[in-house]
Amino acid sequence: MKKKTFIQATLATILAVFSSTAAMGQEKKSDIDWLKDVTERVQLHGYAQGGFNYTHQGGEDKGTFEVKRILFWVNAQITDRWSFLFMHDFSSVVQEYYTDYRLTNNRALTVRLGQFKNGVSLENPLSPTAMEAIDVYSEGVTFLTGCGSDPLMGVQYGRDLGLSLFGETNDGKLRYEAQVMNGQGINKKDGNKEKDFIARLEYRPVKGLNLVATGQLGRGHAIKESLYNPEIKVGDNYKRNRWTIGFDYKSPQVNVHGEYLEGKDGCATSRGAYVTGNVPLGKGVDLVGSYDFFNFNTSLGMDQHKAIAGVQYWFYKKCRVQLQYVYKSAYTQGNQFIHGANHAIMAQMQIRLDYTGKKK
Repeated sequence: MKKKTFIQATLATILAVFSSTAAMGQEKKSDIDWLKDVTERVQLHGYAQGGFNYTHQGGEDKGTFEVKRILFWVNAQITDRWSFLFMHDFSSVVQEYYTDYRLTNNRALTVRLGQFKNGVSLENPLSPTAMEAIDVYSEGVTFLTGCGSDPLMGVQYGRDLGLSLFGETNDGKLRYEAQVMNGQGINKKDGNKEKDFIARLEYRPVKGLNLVATGQLGRGHAIKESLYNPEIKVGDNYKRNRWTIGFDYKSPQVNVHGEYLEGKDGCATSRGAYVTGNVPLGKGVDLVGSYDFFNFNTSLGMDQHKAIAGVQYWFYKKCRVQLQYVYKSAYTQGNQFIHGANHAIMAQMQIRLDYTGKKK
């Protein structure tokens, strides 16, 4: 509670001090409209996702209502080069807090310091509000980026503490990012002395098409034993490398993205690929589909196929309802990896609201 109060107080102080300082540098003190200046520099965003899941797994049927995410974040434009973001998930923990400073007059180079999403994979940096699947990311992305399915890393929501340099060139056709991160996840100190190095490169050769390649070299610090990798014990430091290559294509007729992913954790190799997309059927209505293959440990034969089919309806801007059927050819139960059918029917509602000030 004290930490939460401290963060909120710090944010309030930063907004008050720096927004007023920037304003005084441009206007006479007597001409300042304090409330207007602050509201024009602050952007407010929030969304909630929740619904009902029915699963048939191992001969058992289960059904439950659940709230998946309730996120709120503030983006403050302190100056034309300097900004600050704070994000909290009311269904879990503080997710992001970082500051950006643009070093060049254009968008060629910006530095970011704080806690934010790691750049591994095409999907991980994307918001769940833009993803087609109700369970959000592919199996490979969820496992390799620290989104929760790898017990060695734990649930880190694809985020970490560190430093990032990123920018755009060639009229936005080329985007790059280089990150140095703890490798331990959110709200945690590093568990070893090594850091993770992540590189990301995006290229847009034609309108609507984005090609993405990412890679990571690092050392993990295991926080729990994993059935996917039984040779690594709690407290062990182990090699943790990843690389991916993918594409994203958007047009009025179809939106589709896919990726190949591979990881190395200690001596274990994991790899997979997926393709996911949607086709507009009418006003606000999309047909959604996905095929996803991932082998959690190629030496142990822990392969899984996943297929998704469903429909979604956008009833207001970024607000929608979704209904999907999900099939998996394998699942985990207790401390076992089982090759067997797993069926699910998922329904979800998404509400998102944004307030954007006038100043950039």
